[in-house]
Amino acid sequence: MKKRALIFGLAGQDGAYLSEFLLGKGYSVFGTSRDAQMSTFANLERLGIRDRVTAYSANPVDFRSVLDVLTKTEPDEVYNLAGQSSVGLSFEQPADTFTSIAMANITLLEVIRFLGGNIRYYNACSTECFGNSIAPATEETPFYPRSPYAVAKAASFWQVAYYRESCGLFACSGILSNHESPFRPERFVTQKIVRSAVRISRGSGEILRLGNIDICRDWGWAPEYVQAMWLMLQKETPEDFIVATGHTISLRDFLFRIFTCLGMDWNDHVRIEDTFLRPSDITESHVDPSKAAKKLGWVAKYRADSVARLLVEAEMERK
Repeated sequence: MKKRALIFGLAGQDGAYLSEFLLGKGYSVFGTSRDAQMSTFANLERLGIRDRVTAYSANPVDFRSVLDVLTKTEPDEVYNLAGQSSVGLSFEQPADTFTSIAMANITLLEVIRFLGGNIRYYNACSTECFGNSIAPATEETPFYPRSPYAVAKAASFWQVAYYRESCGLFACSGILSNHESPFRPERFVTQKIVRSAVRISRGSGEILRLGNIDICRDWGWAPEYVQAMWLMLQKETPEDFIVATGHTISLRDFLFRIFTCLGMDWNDHVRIEDTFLRPSDITESHVDPSKAAKKLGWVAKYRADSVARLLVEAEMERK
């Protein structure tokens, strides 16, 4: 019998790459969108797998809606990748961010508890929960969220811990660092930089306007991060894992790498403006993914320098 997986957040970056990965493993893959009939599922189309994934309409905050789709699909594994995914936007929409992440997560957990059975559950958490971490954070490091997005993700982490420890669910959280791909929309700073830089290289003459470029992040490659999600659900017992490259660079360095790939000096094309600064931000984000290496056998192949090159190559091919 084929294993069956249900992905909440099917239309997003991670949902598309996870669908592709699971299909390669022989799974029957189902997914949800708020309105599956209206969604284009453009990322699935770009991967050439749209006709191999069955999509349903579901609101992950609504118990009855979630119950209905789980009953129809009878999944062995549920992956919660849904929710508002932009840290910057969360400052403008804190309530919606919390609802789409934390309230949706607890609804999914409660439906799984209600149904019983042996469904395995993955929750997408974030290294943003650690706040500033100059010494590399581990799975035991206390959270200190600095954005509405991180607050919601931290809440979802503890919800999973409660349902695992008190209700006996096979539930775990992947604490993922920034992971990029050509599927990111331009509101994410990495794609904003890449797409602007490519346009500039083709003579657009535009100025790229950014905020704080001295922030430091661990940037990885999204297509390989979805493998770690799957590996977590294959373990005998559920645990939480940091998924990251273990290599942190500044946004300034990322800028340099992108423009260098295109034979340009970023200083000639970038302006720093206070209007792009956030109310609060993480200056340094360093994390330790050694537990994933030891217990899952997962190690990132691509670090920030390779990610920058891959993003530029993909954008050059897309136009």
